[in-house]
Amino acid sequence: MIELKNVQVKVADFNLQQIDLAVAKGTYTVILGPTGAGKTVLLESIAGLHTISEGAVILDGKNVTDIVPEERGVSIVYQDYTLFPHLTVKENIIFGLKVRHMRPAKITGELEWICGIFEVEPLLKRLPSTLSGGERQRVALARALITRPEILLLDEPLSALDAESREEMYAQLKDTHRKLNTTTLHVTHDFEEAMSLADNIVVINQGKIAQIGKPSEIFYHPASDFVARFTMARNIFNGKIIGQDGQRKIFQYNGIEISALSDKITAAYAVIRPEMIQVTLEKPLTGFNIFSGEIKSIVDRGANILLTIDCRPAIECLQSRQQFESISLSNGKQVYISFLPSSVHLI
Repeated sequence: MIELKNVQVKVADFNLQQIDLAVAKGTYTVILGPTGAGKTVLLESIAGLHTISEGAVILDGKNVTDIVPEERGVSIVYQDYTLFPHLTVKENIIFGLKVRHMRPAKITGELEWICGIFEVEPLLKRLPSTLSGGERQRVALARALITRPEILLLDEPLSALDAESREEMYAQLKDTHRKLNTTTLHVTHDFEEAMSLADNIVVINQGKIAQIGKPSEIFYHPASDFVARFTMARNIFNGKIIGQDGQRKIFQYNGIEISALSDKITAAYAVIRPEMIQVTLEKPLTGFNIFSGEIKSIVDRGANILLTIDCRPAIECLQSRQQFESISLSNGKQVYISFLPSSVHLI
């Protein structure tokens, strides 16, 4: 268990403000936020690398606020891996064990154990400069976990990898967490990475926690317009509730009315994720939230196509390539969009 109680940290002109956070033992938690939000400062504060000006850091029930980093049972891996360039892979991995003056026979056993998890035995005699990005990442993780820490902290661990290597590391991180059950905090600004890995997500902005929740809560039920924008909801309309029809609320924005399934009494924003919107050439015969418009922009994203459709307002829709090609969409074409009231989130 990791507990942060009203933690405040000042680093140069940046402030981490009133952080209250509880991370259950054995979970994989992703700290998500834009550049400069305070993600790394939060991670390093847990590791003991910054002075806590107020509040407390509690690890497994023990207040470690004033305890030095090496006595916290925490390992941290940075985005540049920080491997010692003059040491072989083997020497890098066992470095922490040698610092702890572990017996050579025990070191050999632990090395065999960690090599079995990360499949790095063929790399043991090589220098870091000869490794690929994915290999360096596996070595850095092996070095961090060979000491069997209670807590693993990962700071943007996949940012330097290409798309294929990143996908491989998703699987590696998931498999390693399943095997070791190490409480893990993973910092990233990539919401797809967070969605792929996290049990829980902590969104942070400007030194404050903006929202904590399961991935589905963060992405489909954002607590603020900032969280909605950061998670690329794209369709975020500022307006107000003007009426009710049964369980549905009628939200008005810029002269159009949007039907939303919500228990909110008041709301300032309606949020519709682009992947929740259907695009058709013919008007649907039944349903709510049906609008006509003209395609103004088409952005090819490989497997998906992002459409901007002028329905006054402009609404962005994400279609699969198969959907897009099946109805032969093009710029200037008149189309209909539709989305369910349950796809509308009111804030």
